[in-house]
Amino acid sequence: MKKIIITALIALPLAFSARAQWVVYDPTSNIQQILDEAENMAEYVSMIDNQVQQITTLGNQLSEFKNYESLFGNPSQVVLSMVAPLNADLQSLEPGKNLENLVSSADGNYALTYNDSGIYATVGVSFQTPRGQTVQRPADQYKPFAAINNAANNYVTVADNAAQRRATIKDQIAQTTQQLQNATTDAEVQKLHGVLTSLNADLASTDDEVNQAATSAMVQDIQNRNDQQKQIQALTEQQNAEFEESVSNYTAKFQLLNAPTVFPTP
Repeated sequence: MKKIIITALIALPLAFSARAQWVVYDPTSNIQQILDEAENMAEYVSMIDNQVQQITTLGNQLSEFKNYESLFGNPSQVVLSMVAPLNADLQSLEPGKNLENLVSSADGNYALTYNDSGIYATVGVSFQTPRGQTVQRPADQYKPFAAINNAANNYVTVADNAAQRRATIKDQIAQTTQQLQNATTDAEVQKLHGVLTSLNADLASTDDEVNQAATSAMVQDIQNRNDQQKQIQALTEQQNAEFEESVSNYTAKFQLLNAPTVFPTP
């Protein structure tokens, strides 16, 4: 029995000494480390996949933007040649005068010498009586006729100007229509539509200018006719009053005899 105990006491330190020199291997801990590393790798792969998807999405969006730009275009890069002359025409002063200016500038002497390049007979600023006396015409009384002459000349000026501008604008409309037919982007189409609308409005404006000039001449003619009728009525009233006064004076001067005339007898 003592031998067994002694042998065990001797062998126990030896066993502890040998175990201290061995590498400890824990299968459970090693497997957990492998699993953790695998999970980290999976998360990294997922992150990379997300980044790849984001890059792909951005690439697709960039392609869409380029496709959008190719289809719709960049409005700031669309330059139209007819915009500048259109703006110049829209901002230019109208060639016609309003009725107030036409009336205020009326000169009776102009009406007396006006013949429209020989179409009408010249009245003249004076005339001679059969006895050779020279009589000056009252120029102020011919101002209404001068106003009509001014209005007619204004209409001709406006109409000629409108005819020239209409030809230019119609040519610009034709060019714009051709460019609209050849347009390749939506931005160009939209700008051309805007220019085309403005050109049509400018074309209609020339018609309005001509109509306004014609209306001014018509209104002045109406005023002249009205004044003529007014003068006739005033003259008629004056003549009637003068006639009544003459009859009254004649009656007072030359009284009718109420009794028979008695001649003296010899």
